[in-house]
This record gives sequence, structure tokens and C-alpha cells, in this order.
Amino acid sequence: MLRILTLITGLALMAACTQTQVYEPPESLGEFKLRVNYAFADKAVQGPVSRDATPDEWTKAIQNAVDIRLGRYEGTQEYDLGISLEGYMLAPPGIPVIYNPKSTAIVLVNVYDVKKKEFLAKSKQFQVLEDTTGGSALKGSGHERTKEEQMSGLALKIADRVEEWLAEEHKENGWFDRRPDLIQPLESVEVTQNPT
Repeated sequence: MLRILTLITGLALMAACTQTQVYEPPESLGEFKLRVNYAFADKAVQGPVSRDATPDEWTKAIQNAVDIRLGRYEGTQEYDLGISLEGYMLAPPGIPVIYNPKSTAIVLVNVYDVKKKEFLAKSKQFQVLEDTTGGSALKGSGHERTKEEQMSGLALKIADRVEEWLAEEHKENGWFDRRPDLIQPLESVEVTQNPT
């Protein structure tokens, strides 16, 4: 029994060391610049044992996290992001060590190229699980975190996963490469000398 508790504690501490941080080093996103950040949660399905949350609460949490993570890129090409929350479960208090449900969320993501007036991706699905800390591994997320903390943690995980995915697509498919029409030729300027 002692070995099992030691193993659980060790795994929890390792997980705590790899928690998603609000401010992480930026990814390589070429000329990406976020123009509009849409979030929708009106049709989200709430899990059967979940804590309650309103669509407005989810919308604010997701938009805030996406603004922090993707609003920092200052490229020359504008893109819109639409994130639709499809389902979620905010873990209630469980039975420490025995039953510790984790909060989760499922989203669909759309990426729109403003200049080209076309979607780069439509309804790309992601599921995220909240990070585990030393306390939540033993006591459970529902005992360790408020609903608001669970939501902001999941929203950050969503923004983090979308940011990583955009970086993957940029690297593999050149999504945010500089477009030729943005490379301006040098204009010839006639120089008049001052006779004095």
C-alpha cells in the first residue's frame, strides 16, 4: 500500500512539473496575426456529473486564454479563429484517492484567412484534460479547484493546443508563410539636389 501511495505521489509531482503555463515561449507562426477571436458555447453539452457553467462564462474564459496566447503574434497577415465548445465536464468533488474525476472539454476550431477569404481549417476537433497537480491527484480536482479555476485551466489548455496545432500546420503546410503580394519592390524615387 505504501508503495502505491508513493508511486501516485511521484506521478502527481511529475505531472505538476509539466503544467501548462499562461505565458510560454511563442511558437513559430510566420506572418500570423489574430484579427478576431470568436468563441461559442451556446450548444455545449454538459457532462452528467459536471458542475454547472453558463455559455457566457465559457465564452469569456476561452476568449481570454486565446487572446493571451495568440494575440501576441504580430505578423502581417490577418486570421480569424472560431472556437466552438461542444461538450465539457467540470469535475465535482470526488472521493480522495479512490475517485478523482478530471475536468475535460471538447472543441471544434475554424481558421479563416481574412485576405484570401477562405478557411484554412473547419471543425478541427480537440479534446483537452485539465492538468494534474500534487493536490488534485490525491484529493481530486473538485476538492482542490473552484469551478472558475477549472474553466480557466481548460481554456488555457485549449489555447495551448490550438497554438501548437497552428505551429505544426505552419511548419508542415506553410499556412502562415509570407505571401508574394506582401513583398513590395523598391520604388524608384527621383532625387532633386538643392542647388545651394
